[in-house]
Amino acid sequence: MKRARYVFSDGTLRRKQNTLYLEREGKNSKYIPVETTSEIYLFGEITVNKRVLEYLSQKEIILHFFNHRGYYIGSFYPREHYNSGMVILKQAEHYIDNEKRLTLARLFVKGAVRNMLKVLSYYHNRDVDLADIISHLTGRLDEVDDIEDINELMALEGNLREVYYNGFDRIIGDPDFGFERRTRRPPRNRLNALVSFGNSVCYVTVLSEIYKTHLDPRIGYLHATNFRRFTLNLDVAEIFKPILVDRTIFSLLNRKVIKKSHFREDLGGIYLTDNGRKLFIEEWEKKLQSTIRHRGLRRNVSYRRLIRLELYKLQRHLIEGVEYKPFVARW
Repeated sequence: MKRARYVFSDGTLRRKQNTLYLEREGKNSKYIPVETTSEIYLFGEITVNKRVLEYLSQKEIILHFFNHRGYYIGSFYPREHYNSGMVILKQAEHYIDNEKRLTLARLFVKGAVRNMLKVLSYYHNRDVDLADIISHLTGRLDEVDDIEDINELMALEGNLREVYYNGFDRIIGDPDFGFERRTRRPPRNRLNALVSFGNSVCYVTVLSEIYKTHLDPRIGYLHATNFRRFTLNLDVAEIFKPILVDRTIFSLLNRKVIKKSHFREDLGGIYLTDNGRKLFIEEWEKKLQSTIRHRGLRRNVSYRRLIRLELYKLQRHLIEGVEYKPFVARW
């Protein structure tokens, strides 16, 4: 079974015969088995040459790059071996047609908010008083269907997510990780740093799964398609951030795995240290590999597989006209 690999140290990535070899500065070098690797996340300063990129393309391995603050900066995305002209045309058709685009954008927002409510209800049922926030989000969910403009829909989603974030301090209950308000570039406190890093990793995880489908990541619906970036992964990630990123953060903090010492200040912002990122990634991978019962398939599937299945549902909506229904957790 193939899996993601994460590299935090500095060094050089080389091809050595029929595998990859990571030469690490000040540490033992190691092999990266290509046959069991689906993608590689590079957080350290890594040198890569053309020979390695050719080999990665041959083996259909994606390379994701992050800067020293943990921000995603880009990917080496091997040639689109699964891309389908028909699917791309259908994606474009659903983007250009305003009503079709709005239909999908609304579904992404509703899926995201319903999963926020699932997270809040989970902790509310464990003696964290979140009734007012749950009531507010529930009461405004129907507004999504009344909006006829993408920018207004984005504004509503952002507003509802801010309300949702108001519950974080109650769930965590630790003054060292107070939320206050959402700040991004740069994150102004430790909890914002965790949310920013987790969201970034989630976006890239979804991007990797899109690569294994016929979908083109450049054509999104809630997030505007433009000249600069992938957007479909941002759309789909909205659904999974509450149940994957936020639950991972709550688990790490409530178990005191990540502490104040795992953060550093840099140019007015707060960021995770390398050790902090490693701890997050370890928990993130455990979450992705954990399984739930899939009602449709009547078997257990991992959360990583669940992301892929979500993309297949979207593809069927575009090609076959089967109505897309976003995944909502059933804890």
